Amino acid sequence: MKVVGLCGVSGSGKTRLAEGLIRALRAAGQRVSVVKHAHKRFDIDVPGKDSYRHREAGAFEVVVANSHRLAKVREFDAEMEPTVHQLIAELVDCGDEHWVLVEGFKHASLPKVEVWRTEPGAAPLYAQDDPFIVAVATDAPQQLPAPTGLPVLDLNQPEAIAAFLRQDPARYDYCSPDPLA
Repeated sequence: MKVVGLCGVSGSGKTRLAEGLIRALRAAGQRVSVVKHAHKRFDIDVPGKDSYRHREAGAFEVVVANSHRLAKVREFDAEMEPTVHQLIAELVDCGDEHWVLVEGFKHASLPKVEVWRTEPGAAPLYAQDDPFIVAVATDAPQQLPAPTGLPVLDLNQPEAIAAFLRQDPARYDYCSPDPLA
């Protein structure tokens, strides 16, 4: 399985890039999964539906499936923040043709493409010497706030970014460093 992170501040375009990469990688015959960090309390269940009612009644995990889809919701007894590696371990590994896009774990120890825009204008992570950033995707390369020797990719060309990732796929081979994952 190949794993690459998409990092950057909120509002920089990580989700839009992920959508484009999913389409581009799928068009190239790849399977794609996503691990996303949510900063706020979130719910994928709809109040009143059976799975929501089971979870609200105290179920630790609720798995809902049909012939097209499976969803799993797990409630933690105490507040905890799972590592990106624990979340990746939850996925089905489909081999070399499987890509996992990790969105929102900007300090994760895995290869990442930084998404940077002039707005919201945050300091770039690549300038902080993050050794895991492999490229910068931006819509304003001439306005990058710090010089970089990293490849600078056009944020509005997800097909080209997917091609960049696929030109050196071994770079993204995943091996969990987390003994609990």
